[in-house]
Amino acid sequence: MHVIVDLCVVPLGVGVSVSKYVARCQQILEDAGLEIRLHAYGTNIEGEYDQVFAAIRRCHEEIHEAGAPRISTTIKLGTRVDRLQTMVDKLKSVEEKLEQD
Repeated sequence: MHVIVDLCVVPLGVGVSVSKYVARCQQILEDAGLEIRLHAYGTNIEGEYDQVFAAIRRCHEEIHEAGAPRISTTIKLGTRVDRLQTMVDKLKSVEEKLEQD
């Protein structure tokens, strides 16, 4: 099943800056072959459900291995079974409506 996920992984107990942990997670998602879009407060991910969640698990494992004693993660996800819809499709639909106004 195809899924689009909004992921925010927050390592706790590692100080104020978490960018090195975010960068590691981004690399894991890229290495998994997933379509990703980093944004200011997380990452949008697109792919097959099991692949996406296996990569998220790997993010947790490696962030813990890198020294984070705790991680707080927020996940929003959407699935469709009536047709394949990508992140680009969703954005394009809104942009087209904006152009009409």
